[in-house]
Amino acid sequence: MACPEGLDRIELTGLRGTGHHGVFEHERRDGQEFGVDVVLGLDLEAAGRSDDLSATVDYGTLAEGLHAILVGEPVDLIETLGVRMVDLCLSDPRVRWASVTVHKPEAPIAQTFTDVAVTIERSRV
Repeated sequence: MACPEGLDRIELTGLRGTGHHGVFEHERRDGQEFGVDVVLGLDLEAAGRSDDLSATVDYGTLAEGLHAILVGEPVDLIETLGVRMVDLCLSDPRVRWASVTVHKPEAPIAQTFTDVAVTIERSRV
């Protein structure tokens, strides 16, 4: 799914934090770095014309909320993190569509790999 046509986008990429998520005891105990990329679909016309922060999503505040989830209460699955984060994004009524990708580059996989990621997308459109 892509951002629906006719919507503008706000993108926040590369947000990082140490979380204690995973199904294994060592993941919960030791923690590891996770990453998040977010894309919001919304109408930015009013913000662009008014130059008023209150007419758009404050991406600094959004980053704080996403980071709090990322480093907060441990969960087993990165899918759970993604759903919680997309729910946060859609809690702003101006956001019509959101895509959240959670990266787990230190996942406990024996084979050589670069990243494991889960993307959750939700829409009001």
